[in-house]
Parts: sequence; C-alpha cells; structure tokens
Amino acid sequence: MFYGEHEHTIDKKGRLIIPSKFREAFKEYDIQKFYITRGLDKCLFLFTENEWKSQESKFRSVSFTKRESRKFNRLYFSGASEIECDKQGRILIPKYLKDFAGIKRDVMIIGVSNRIEIWSRDVWGEYYNGSKESLEEIAEKLMTEEG
Repeated sequence: MFYGEHEHTIDKKGRLIIPSKFREAFKEYDIQKFYITRGLDKCLFLFTENEWKSQESKFRSVSFTKRESRKFNRLYFSGASEIECDKQGRILIPKYLKDFAGIKRDVMIIGVSNRIEIWSRDVWGEYYNGSKESLEEIAEKLMTEEG
C-alpha cells in the first residue's frame, strides 16, 4: 500500500506533512488513526490502526517468560503513540520519538508496503549508502532461505 521515498521537513511546531500519495491511500481505505513507535535501524514505524492491531497480536503471542520478548515488547510498545493527521495532512511526532530517531528538521518518509518509516535524512543516507551495494546478495540469500 505504501511505496517510495519522499523528502520532507518538520515545521517549527514539530509537524510533518505526510506525502500526498500516502494521504490518497488513507482516503481510499478510510484510514484515520495511526500508531507511531520506535522502529528498527534508528527509524520510526508508522502503522495504520488495522496493521498496528495485527502487529500487536503477533507480539502478544510471544511468551512473556522469555527475557528478550519482554525487553522488545517494553521498548516497542512503551514508545507507541496514537496519532491522527490534521486537515492539512500533518502529524505531530512526539519529541521522545524524534530524539530516538535523531530527527531534527529534514526527514525521509519511506513506504515499506504495510508501514511507513520516518528517518532523519542523514541517518537514511548513511543506511542506504551502506546497504545498496548488498541488495543482490541479500535478495539471493532471502530467496534461497525461502526455497
């Protein structure tokens, strides 16, 4: 549902405009509520309400008696915040999440199928430049594991 890379900036009030392409999908699927939380690789994950409930269900099924499960769930869910877009298509990202992701002003909004990732532009640049050369190797490894 969400695809592509989009450069944006956070305004002086801490709001981020969601790309129009994504807002069109929100309208098409009548999506109004989102959940944002700490992601992996120093980015933020933004989920639609339905996708969030699906993710939550998966994580709840993991045994809380396992130390790593407890740790992950605490960090993941304690960072979560319910948000909505305003009429101009902006969201307000909580300060603690911006701090986690190193976001100051310039951001990259990345569509990753069932979620949106929000990155500091600098952090995304480092991640992308450090990863793009290994795309073929990663694809080969993943496809071999599945087959």
